[in-house]
Amino acid sequence: MAAIVEPFWKRKTLAELNQEEWESLCDGCGLCCLQKLEDEADNGIYYTNVACQLLDLDTARCSNYPERQTIVPDCIQLTPGHADAYRWLPTTCAYRLVSEGKDLLYWHHLVCGNADAVHTEKISRLGRMVSELEVAPEDWEEHLIFRTG
Repeated sequence: MAAIVEPFWKRKTLAELNQEEWESLCDGCGLCCLQKLEDEADNGIYYTNVACQLLDLDTARCSNYPERQTIVPDCIQLTPGHADAYRWLPTTCAYRLVSEGKDLLYWHHLVCGNADAVHTEKISRLGRMVSELEVAPEDWEEHLIFRTG
């Protein structure tokens, strides 16, 4: 009888993941690439529907992932060492879920086998974003979509 092996995200911490496992956790929602505003009064993080200039609005994926931090210097690279700071990520984010000791959600491609489920379940903002090149930063407040934190 073969032993049942738990998926890597259930048996490893974020720090124990190899690069392939780490990258595969990304569900492709693109929410981390949306511009956010922080309310200093309540420390809430407010997401806008204003996407980073590199986010492909037709796929919700970075159009130049390998060079993103060179092109967009304030692009935040998620790393296992900063898991305690992931409260700004949406509650649906696999990196946040795993850092909190929770399981991935049913629509995550590693669970359901369908990379488009994140879009069909309306987790991503696919089709509901605008480029930051089209919206002045002083107008971002007009584009708020939800709060996390």
